[in-house]
Amino acid sequence: MGMEIEQPCVQLSRVAVSDTHGEDSPYFAGWKAYDENPYDELTNSSGVIQMGLAENQVSFDLLEKYLEEHSEASIWGKGAPGFRENALFQDYHGLKSFRTAMASFMEQIRGGRAKFDPDRIVLTAGATAANELLTFILANPGDALLVPTPYYPGFDRDLRWRTGVKIVPIHCDSSNNFQITREALEAAYKEAESMNTKVRGVLITNPSNPLGATIQRSVLEEILDFVTSKNIHLVSDEIYSGSVFTSSEFVSVAEILESRQYKNAERVHIVYSLSKDLGLPGFRVGTIYSYNDKVVTTARRMSSFTLISSQTQHLLACMLSDKEFTEKYIETNRVRLRKRYQMIIEGLRKIGIECLGGNAGLFCWMNLSPLLEKPTREGELELWNAIVHEVKLNISPGSSCHCSEPGWFRVCFANMSEQTLEVALERIRNFMARIRTEENRVMHGV
Repeated sequence: MGMEIEQPCVQLSRVAVSDTHGEDSPYFAGWKAYDENPYDELTNSSGVIQMGLAENQVSFDLLEKYLEEHSEASIWGKGAPGFRENALFQDYHGLKSFRTAMASFMEQIRGGRAKFDPDRIVLTAGATAANELLTFILANPGDALLVPTPYYPGFDRDLRWRTGVKIVPIHCDSSNNFQITREALEAAYKEAESMNTKVRGVLITNPSNPLGATIQRSVLEEILDFVTSKNIHLVSDEIYSGSVFTSSEFVSVAEILESRQYKNAERVHIVYSLSKDLGLPGFRVGTIYSYNDKVVTTARRMSSFTLISSQTQHLLACMLSDKEFTEKYIETNRVRLRKRYQMIIEGLRKIGIECLGGNAGLFCWMNLSPLLEKPTREGELELWNAIVHEVKLNISPGSSCHCSEPGWFRVCFANMSEQTLEVALERIRNFMARIRTEENRVMHGV
């Protein structure tokens, strides 16, 4: 941490000393391994390739081209028109032009099958802030949210660390491709009750991170019926909704509500972000869309702790208001992601590795359970350790996603060039060949 300073025993808050941040997870340990020895095609070709980062770089050239052709979006121009208006104080409602453009973009990526009111959009500094803010609003310390497994490892931090809220897993498994069932929902609810823990809501990611698959309409209907019957909330994190390879394969909970004439809509809240679909995680742009007036009001008040700069809003309002650009971007991005997904899936299949069937996102859910020496979490982590430190690939073990079945791994493919992905596949190919050679030696007593 730079300059060494003697650390006296001065007490800190419970949040400061809490271990619920989840930083000891293999998910973050893999990042550390990458940071210490990052792969570079020219300067460090033996370094660790980052396949643990769900970042979309496949369509970044389209964003760069837009800004080259529309400099007015990012600079104020001669005489700096609009500079004063945007540089001075902004309240936490955010720019009306940006909220309007965001609502329109959210409709566009859903194929116009759902409508969004700009006045119900609350802006936050990314989806991380949006999910935490919603947790603060919906639950008290000691209460619980039900979250289907496997889930994004960062939720342990986002939902629990500062809020004091618990996560009770909804256990899903490969027998039905990890789809959520009514039985699993009821079991999780009963588990919370057995711990005398009040359940405040269910949080889902659709499309799923880490599965890279959308939730079927019938399952969404079942989940909405469940939360209604228990009189609890439903948070639908839809930050990958524009990264579905075919638009028609994604059903938003907003569509379900519209088909039900918004009955019981006051318990539903949607999280969205531009970090994944538009590939702009550094801009820190997230939104909460709630059908509950009190949640919108409270979220807007709390968003003063997590605002987006006016300059960022101005730039993105210009970009998202350009329908010709957004239509081209959405379609091109879908095609490129589908191509990249097929590249990694087919590459893995050729060397005997299968993945869960996916149709969305920036990653695949890879099954290496046949390679485990022991079908346990410890066996999985031994394999993961070899892949990170010997094969030099940072992938995320399923146990960091709270998967109940050992041997599954999340592998990201959109944060690198095709050339780097080929290098990664070659490393896996060599690793598999080495394993088979060792197996043959053991089999023949060599």
